[in-house]
Amino acid sequence: MSDAAEGLARFDRAVTLRDGTLARMRPIRSDDALRLVALYDQLSRDTRYQRFFSVRQRLPPDWARFLATVDYRSRLALVVESPDDADTLIAVARYEQTAEAGTAEVAFVVQDGWQDRGLGTVLFGELLVAASVNGIRRFRAWILADNRRMLDLIARLGEVSQRSIDQGVVEMTFTARSAGSSGS
Repeated sequence: MSDAAEGLARFDRAVTLRDGTLARMRPIRSDDALRLVALYDQLSRDTRYQRFFSVRQRLPPDWARFLATVDYRSRLALVVESPDDADTLIAVARYEQTAEAGTAEVAFVVQDGWQDRGLGTVLFGELLVAASVNGIRRFRAWILADNRRMLDLIARLGEVSQRSIDQGVVEMTFTARSAGSSGS
């Protein structure tokens, strides 16, 4: 395990959802590629489109391998396992550093049956903390304009410094909201 992965060991733990359900969050591993394909298979057409801006029949295995292989510094993903089956992923959040120093693109997806339980909020907040551990303080995201959940989540957890819209896609640049700031 790399030094970066060892430094992120604190992100391998149980998280409590709004309804009291406990689920395990952990950094992604390269052997999660097939689990990512299975997660994609469980997403609704709308959720697939909101995350990838297109809908494929299946997540290609080579793409899944790429997404599961990270360096834990400039590319990191946190996953959440189903409380009923540790081999089943129910959510993933990721960042990838951009060419601009200290800035990373972020994205995440939560399986439809696990939405509206606070999982996205917990996972996204933890991803911002993990990025901070690696010196990343500024974030960029591209979100479909009708994806109110993601837009609202970034507004609650982030201090948005730039926002633009082009052809139905909102580009947002933000920093993590300080603990004392209100997201309302």
